[in-house]
Amino acid sequence: MRGIDGPALRRASKESDLFTEPSFSRGVHFKGRHGPFFQASHKRRERYIMRTLALLTSLSCAAVLASVPGSAQISGGSGLQSPSAFASIADPAARSRALFTEAAKVIMNPRCMNCHPASDRPTQGNDMHQHSPPVTRGNNGTGVAGNTCSACHTDRNFTLVERSSYGSIPGHPRWGLAPIEMAWEGKSIGQICLQIKDPNRNGGRNLALLTEHAASDDLIAWGWAPGAGRDPAPGTQELFGQLIKAWIDTGAQCP
Repeated sequence: MRGIDGPALRRASKESDLFTEPSFSRGVHFKGRHGPFFQASHKRRERYIMRTLALLTSLSCAAVLASVPGSAQISGGSGLQSPSAFASIADPAARSRALFTEAAKVIMNPRCMNCHPASDRPTQGNDMHQHSPPVTRGNNGTGVAGNTCSACHTDRNFTLVERSSYGSIPGHPRWGLAPIEMAWEGKSIGQICLQIKDPNRNGGRNLALLTEHAASDDLIAWGWAPGAGRDPAPGTQELFGQLIKAWIDTGAQCP
């Protein structure tokens, strides 16, 4: 077999260098490990990779949400009565139970229940189907490394394009699951009532703090401003807080 002479070998080596790394601009070739691509700092390449990953994550979140039928997000809501509507109930204990039952229209609404699951996976929609894409609780209720709530949920609701089947991606600075000891899924009104009164299962709150939490917590307030494509919780947060206070004032009796 005829050997390759020195000049031909050098020419072949030079030509192969042209394809060692891709060209990112017209007429510019990155030759081997001596070109601008390898001269860029490690931090600069790392920032580029992270921005690319963030963009891909955002696009995948939007794609998944756009593929979920939006009809599951819409259902008829009901109003919420004020504490005065129960003033005619003479027995304080009976009135207290009636007040909590009314407040439970908010507590057991999908806007609240979806983030109080009994499992490590949240639910979504008015039909409370399993969250899509699949996510898991993690140690603090905000997901696990590489699959956190904040990958798709920002600090505010994000309205999607006009023709997407999902109207918006919900968001809040503290978006995540309630602690497992505060799970409500699958429980009756009476069971949830007993749980809400128990500091070991309500985030360490006494009844006074529970009233304040219901009436003014901004994460609870999200339930009445859940973003496009979702029905809000019934009534208002102010009215909900009044019902909880009236329930406590009448003895915090459970149905």
